[in-house]
Amino acid sequence: MLKQPALGLVASALVIAVSLGFVAIFPAPRFLSSVTYCLLCIIPMEIVIGVTWGCKHPGFAAKRAQPFKGATLALLTAIVGLIVVGAYFFTVGGGIRPLSPMLMMCTITSVVVTFWAAIMWGGWPFTTLIKNPLAAGLTMLVACYVVNYLLFRLFFNYEFMSGAPVYSPLLDPHGLFNANLALVFYITAIGIMFLMLHFDLWPLTKSAGVMKQPVLGLVWTAICLVLGGILFYAGVFLMAMDPLQFMVRVPIPFIFGTIIVLNMLQGSLFAKHAQPVKGILSAATAVVVGTFLALLYGGLAPTLSGQLAPGPPGNDFERWLASALLGVTFPFLIFYAEFFEFWPLNKASA
Repeated sequence: MLKQPALGLVASALVIAVSLGFVAIFPAPRFLSSVTYCLLCIIPMEIVIGVTWGCKHPGFAAKRAQPFKGATLALLTAIVGLIVVGAYFFTVGGGIRPLSPMLMMCTITSVVVTFWAAIMWGGWPFTTLIKNPLAAGLTMLVACYVVNYLLFRLFFNYEFMSGAPVYSPLLDPHGLFNANLALVFYITAIGIMFLMLHFDLWPLTKSAGVMKQPVLGLVWTAICLVLGGILFYAGVFLMAMDPLQFMVRVPIPFIFGTIIVLNMLQGSLFAKHAQPVKGILSAATAVVVGTFLALLYGGLAPTLSGQLAPGPPGNDFERWLASALLGVTFPFLIFYAEFFEFWPLNKASA
């Protein structure tokens, strides 16, 4: 039986290898469209099971030994994800093929909104008002999809794509902001949420009043919007980076590195340090690990999926990299670490 951090390193290497092999199965156009879409649709339910339910519900799955527990939870995730695939395809996507940028982006933001509700708000108010954890989690999930759709209609505008074959005026919400900018802001703001997890919410933990919902959700959201907005403005406007290139160079590698450091290694690297030193070291490690893995994935992209054009107008390489890291490898990592509890590397989980 392996112990941390060796357990997390070996497990991460195995899952990354499986993920890259999975990506290589599909031609790039299919991977960037239907494959990524289907995987994105399972992630919100994966968050509910892993975060809101802590993999302790439903009972018929949680009480089983590994690998049956992990397989049952993964199957439940896939079933709910399949329902979302159809629902979003015919509502947001208008039932149109090939899948539209509107459908893909709205699906991505549903993941961000679910993170926001499950982590920053701790499931409030659903976990407070609804005593049954299964009902609370599923109600929160439905609410996340509704809120996500309303925010998508408010903020996202695709008129800059007018004239392109992928543009559909009927699907365009005609919102307030350029859709690429809105998407990258979402990702950058949620990156600040992950940054604060490295610090165990320090210094907010110094105030008992702040650490109670809904105050914590409000404060944490405000911090993410402000700091995320500053980072977004600096990268996209002051440094004049293409929004999607900024996204795959800054927030996405950091989020991916955070999953490795906090979930796969279970925060074991700097557990003996107190905050804020622990947070600084942990976040810095996430930056290094995430950047290295993003470069590794990018270097392997031509071998796995052929040549992909970087930068505007299509940003094919950037979309591939984001999908490979957070659309494929991220849910696979969480499946293995949280659902399967590192089985069989960690035989105690059986």
